[in-house]
Amino acid sequence: MTIPYTKFGNTGLTVSKLVLGTMTFGLQTDEETSIKILDTSAEAGINFLDTADVYPLGGGLTNAGRTEEIIGRWLKGKRDRFILATKAVGKVGNAPWDQGSSRKHLFDAIDHSLRRLQTDYVDLYQLHSDDTNTPLDETIEALDAIVKSGKVRYIGVSNFLAYRLSRALGKADTRRLTRFISVQPRYNLLFRQIERELLPLAQEEGLAVIPYNPLAGGLLTGKHAASKEPTEGTRFTLAAAAKNYQDRYWHDREFSTVQKLQDVAKEAGIPLTTLSLAWVLANPIITAPIIGASRLEQLADNFKALEIKLDTDLKEKLDHISAEYRLGDALR
Repeated sequence: MTIPYTKFGNTGLTVSKLVLGTMTFGLQTDEETSIKILDTSAEAGINFLDTADVYPLGGGLTNAGRTEEIIGRWLKGKRDRFILATKAVGKVGNAPWDQGSSRKHLFDAIDHSLRRLQTDYVDLYQLHSDDTNTPLDETIEALDAIVKSGKVRYIGVSNFLAYRLSRALGKADTRRLTRFISVQPRYNLLFRQIERELLPLAQEEGLAVIPYNPLAGGLLTGKHAASKEPTEGTRFTLAAAAKNYQDRYWHDREFSTVQKLQDVAKEAGIPLTTLSLAWVLANPIITAPIIGASRLEQLADNFKALEIKLDTDLKEKLDHISAEYRLGDALR
């Protein structure tokens, strides 16, 4: 199949309807397999790659940057064919300033990322999380300077609360500084909180939305069971990432919901992986979900989601089963 394309928020940029996430590259996925995943995704039409300076996931400080290095080697000779996004803020060194969104760290971080990626610019530079220890004014001033230096084309955020993003947009607009044009939140059938405030804000402000974790770290593939220990090598067992992912999803309530979703998927004749991603794609505010793969064969079910248009009844079933994950809404 050929991946369709869409406009990136209010910008003039056109991107593939799926983003290839790369946080498994260099740890869960060796370089040879990572290259095959990149090649297969590119052949299908994906032109948007997302990474971060702290990747691979679960690799710790000694491995930070390895994913960017793999992508940099792969991009040689074809950089102009891809939209390249990376992120900063996470801890990448032992010095106290080797993290956060201070002017010092962001200036250092973009240079290190460009070196590893073997490019002189990235298309989208994102704050990986909200550093509340640094004034927003300092951060947006630093990002504006980085954009004006030519090292970055656009800026975005990830893991921001709606009110903090709103404040940042207001400050940038008031001071005529470069504004954020995208948001990368966690979003899936087991985590829908962003529907209440963040997505309406993104829609009103014309921000692109590129959600990560559309399959809840793999729980929405149906391959895990509450009665068994997490499978070795998955995000639920990787050292630095395991606790985070288990805290997010490894609970009886989530497994019960997955079973209900499995029943719906079976009745519809659609793999749960495909159905879960199709549900994310069905939200008109979503620009392009970030898919990830640790094995080449995992891509097929992700690609199939683009071919599925959920009918009203099926969409309502999925909405109802997962309604409690919006938090704050009365169950319908």
